[in-house]
Amino acid sequence: MSESDPLEQRVSDLLQRLTLAEKVSLCAGKSLFKTQGVPRLSIAPMKMTDGPRGIAFHSALHRCTAFPSGIAQAASWNESLLQGYGEAVGDEASSVGARVLLGPAINITRTPLNGRTFEYLSEDPYLNARLAVPIIRGIQQRGVAACVKHLAVNNQETNRVRLDAKVSEQALEEIYLPAFKAAVETGGAWSVMAAYNALNGFPCCESEYLLQHKLRNEWGFRGFVVSDWFAARRTSSAQACLRAGLNLEMPGKGSRLKARNLRNAVAAGQLTEAELDGRVADLLRVMALTGHLDNTPSAGRRNTPAHQQLARTMAEESFTLLKNRDAVLPLAPRCGLRIALLGPKLASRNCFPLWGGSAGVWPPYEVTPLAGMRRENKGRYTFVRSAEEADVAVVFAGLSHRPGLDSEGVDRKALALPGAQDALIRKTAAVNPNTVVVLLCGAPVAMPWLNEVAAVMMAWYPGMEGGSAIARVLFGDAEPGGRLPVTFPARLADSPAHRSLRTFPGENNVVHYDEASFVGYRYADYAGIAPLFPFGHGLTYTRFAFSDLLCELGADDEVLRISCQLTNTGQRAGSEVAQLYIGSPVESCPPQALKGFVKVRLAPGERRRLDFEVPLDQLAHYDEISASWVRTAGDYRVHVGRSSRDVQLSAAISLDDW
Repeated sequence: MSESDPLEQRVSDLLQRLTLAEKVSLCAGKSLFKTQGVPRLSIAPMKMTDGPRGIAFHSALHRCTAFPSGIAQAASWNESLLQGYGEAVGDEASSVGARVLLGPAINITRTPLNGRTFEYLSEDPYLNARLAVPIIRGIQQRGVAACVKHLAVNNQETNRVRLDAKVSEQALEEIYLPAFKAAVETGGAWSVMAAYNALNGFPCCESEYLLQHKLRNEWGFRGFVVSDWFAARRTSSAQACLRAGLNLEMPGKGSRLKARNLRNAVAAGQLTEAELDGRVADLLRVMALTGHLDNTPSAGRRNTPAHQQLARTMAEESFTLLKNRDAVLPLAPRCGLRIALLGPKLASRNCFPLWGGSAGVWPPYEVTPLAGMRRENKGRYTFVRSAEEADVAVVFAGLSHRPGLDSEGVDRKALALPGAQDALIRKTAAVNPNTVVVLLCGAPVAMPWLNEVAAVMMAWYPGMEGGSAIARVLFGDAEPGGRLPVTFPARLADSPAHRSLRTFPGENNVVHYDEASFVGYRYADYAGIAPLFPFGHGLTYTRFAFSDLLCELGADDEVLRISCQLTNTGQRAGSEVAQLYIGSPVESCPPQALKGFVKVRLAPGERRRLDFEVPLDQLAHYDEISASWVRTAGDYRVHVGRSSRDVQLSAAISLDDW
């Protein structure tokens, strides 16, 4: 049959043509990144590729555009930009012949020490969901399946393969599952990756609760579930995995879903052929959606000027200005301003194969901060060697993708910057009051020198055009558009996951999520803790004023409508992220939660009215006793501002008719 025929008719027809041997062969891989094919029916092996920040060399064998890392993408708070990113990375996946892109990675940032914090998006389920959806849509608009990972609660690298995460149903519903739910229901994801760890006693690869009850029955998922690589090894049996909802085991011939195991299970009556058909049908459905069944040729392109420009724009939109004393940034555009360029990250690259793990990308080139500062200078500034002789000293510091820092497989041991970086920053600030620190890293770090420096900017891992983007923002040719997608704690003990060994990294291969729904800023608000920098924080090169807050129920009383005025009162154009937080009257709930945001760019003096619509169901909380979402009458607190702690406008609205 052809692509013009109805999808389900094609799947049904093909199932009838497959022999039992061919069906079982499709449930495990052929090689590291390819599935089995069916030569008799001209079904070729289907190729997958790693790619949360670009197409990985180790899975594609091509050098491709390196975009900013996941946490940097989230720092942009820009849905349309991430839709464009999804389209671009989908194009690049198609160009290397891949039908499935293993990303986006959307696990919650529970601890700042997680080795993959750089790869994930946020600590907040609402922001996570809002940003994951456009990435998925962009990828799949290019005919490539987005494989959303890792379902579920894969929030640390320590003992990730053996770990059993004990998580309450309330925390799952309110924190850890919403982004996956949105990925399926709103984003229409065609594939999901099951995590290494166990959840409440059951390995995720054989969790009927996750893969059947939630994913398929509740959310309506119609694609296929693939194991994380080698994750199925710790499951109990082939029939348990398949019956729970696992469609495909990767890589190679598999350990549980290998053809022999499945044939034996069917022969022994432990698995019916009808159950097998259901899992194979999901695979065939995605093969049809991606054009794989029709051998549709690659239509994508990689390393285009447009993609490289997008990488630079994404970096600029992600850069988060944390501090800017006396407006030292942007650097004054006067000829001869002397700038000292210092620090271990000045000439460092961050984009190499497997650099950081499966998210590593090897681009055709990478602009380091030093190269970018020289390229974008255009004769405006004079670079000098020492901080003493400079008008401004810029120190480039941070982490790297070496194991034990920002890297898959190993968690960090502490918040501190490694080596002598803190000492270098303090030494520089002691001789130059205009010291600017640019941090290249993918997670919160300690800043014992914060009060001694003039400015701090998070550049994250900015991708192949990072150096040019950094220079443009420092020089004022672009603005820092980012806001923090995670809380930066003042000390590790302020993170609720670090109360004891029981809560991180766990004891006897069991970790207890005792903080429940109080993750990130929710816990800081509840405990009255002052973070180093709050969730949502980020400064601009101009000034904005919030005014005229209005709150009302919609005509059908099912939508809360909130609006305010935003005015650029500064002297240059810039963007602001207006953030809406709502506090519940329920004492057991966090004091507030993000329920909306709008990123808007305004010219000097320009004013715009911003509108938020919050379905009242979003104000409900999950009740474990009734196993349902509960809406509670009472006074709800509405806050609009620049961050979770920088509230500009507040109001109360009574919802008494629930």
